[in-house]
Amino acid sequence: MTQDVAVQEADAVAAPATETVPAVRAAARTGARRRAGAVRELPVAASEDAWTPAELDGVRAELDAEVVRLSADVAAATSSFSALVSAGGEGAGDDQVDHGAATAGREHEMTIVNNARDLLEQTQRALVRLASGAYGTCESCSGPIGKARLQAFPRVTLCVGCKARAERR
Repeated sequence: MTQDVAVQEADAVAAPATETVPAVRAAARTGARRRAGAVRELPVAASEDAWTPAELDGVRAELDAEVVRLSADVAAATSSFSALVSAGGEGAGDDQVDHGAATAGREHEMTIVNNARDLLEQTQRALVRLASGAYGTCESCSGPIGKARLQAFPRVTLCVGCKARAERR
C-alpha cells in the first residue's frame, strides 16, 4: 500500500461522525416540548409496567453519557490511526513481514475507529428515537421491544423475535 492510499484511508476514517448531531439536537428540542406537555406512553411488553419519567430520564442520562464517552473514544482512535498512517513505513525495512505487520496494525486501528463510530451513531439514534417517542418500538414489526430489554441494551431497535430472525439469515 502506498503512502497516498494510506493517507486517503486515514482521511476517510477520520471524517467526523457529526451528520446525526443536528438531528439529535432537533429531536431533543422536540422531546423537551413533549416532556413539558402531554407525553404519549412508550410501548412496553404486556407483562411490564409503563415507563416512569424517572426511568426515561435515567435512560436519557445514560445515553447522553455514552455519547460523550464514545465521542472521546472516536477522537482518540482517529488520532491514533492518523498517527499510525502518517508514520507510514518509517522504521520498516524492505522486509515483507514488516510491511505486513504495519498493514495489520493499520487495519486493527481502522476497525477500532469504525466500531466506536458505529456505537456513537447507534447511541445518537437511540436519543432521537427517545425524543421522538419511537423508543421502544421494534423497527421491523412495530411491536414493543420490551422495557427490560431496553434497560439492558438501550441502543437496541429490534424486539427479541425480530432480532433472532435477523441473525438466522
